[in-house]
Amino acid sequence: MPSSKKNVLGRGLNTLIPMDDMSLSGGSSMSEIELTKINVNPNQPRKMFDEEALAEMSESIKNFGVIQPLSLRKLDDDTYQIIAGERRYRAAKMAGLERVPAYIIDASEKDVTEMALIENIQRQDLNPIEIALSYQKLINQYDLTQEELGERIGKKRSTIANFLRLLNLHGKIQLGLQNGEIDFGHARTLLAIEDPSLQLKLYNRIIKEGLSVRKIEEIVRGIREREESKTLKERKANPNADYNILQRHLSSTFKTNVKLKLDSQGSGQITFSFKDEDELGRLISMFDSMGNGKAE
Repeated sequence: MPSSKKNVLGRGLNTLIPMDDMSLSGGSSMSEIELTKINVNPNQPRKMFDEEALAEMSESIKNFGVIQPLSLRKLDDDTYQIIAGERRYRAAKMAGLERVPAYIIDASEKDVTEMALIENIQRQDLNPIEIALSYQKLINQYDLTQEELGERIGKKRSTIANFLRLLNLHGKIQLGLQNGEIDFGHARTLLAIEDPSLQLKLYNRIIKEGLSVRKIEEIVRGIREREESKTLKERKANPNADYNILQRHLSSTFKTNVKLKLDSQGSGQITFSFKDEDELGRLISMFDSMGNGKAE
């Protein structure tokens, strides 16, 4: 991987996008841009915008204007694409503005995607699923490990892992987390349940009964304790259950009767049966193939 990618990821947005008009270099400039010429970034990590918050921002813009300029990239057709500031753009439209102040950044499409992801991840108001998707996109796009990503954005590896695990939840639960129907604590607790249908059942109880995170933790703990107790009873009732599965697997693989004999110390024997020399030859050929790393 080229080191330049990681170096860019390691810088904060303020070093990528200068916010001081007096320090603008030849790679960026300050302008007043018509709203009709501005397009949103299709790779914007934020998918949901709080309409009430936008309305409040719109009122502020009516009174004071756009205090912090947008950051835009100029396209070939003389229009502009948003790098940072889509909420300000939306609020300015609601306020009836025709033009907004903006920094015009000389950036490639790759740079725009990168900066938009970093800018949103460093904010505190993305919902957990948007954060998880942003983390996953950075990992995939820049071939990073969770630890490397954590170093780039100032997060612990465990934090990255916890967000990414949210993407393993049932789709309906992910949507509920995005919509604020459950919180991050609920979602993390549900991850302790591997069965998707049971996850969904507990999620519906949270919505219907308004269960707290502490209550759902108690329910999940009870479910896991019952599962562990059931597994322990099954093992006590049939201590050789795993060996029986292995015996059936070997018999199926070698297409002959295979027996396992075990003593109380865990030692034992595996016996392969054959009815004639041809079958013995077939078994020997299979063993030879395995020894050569060519077993099918």
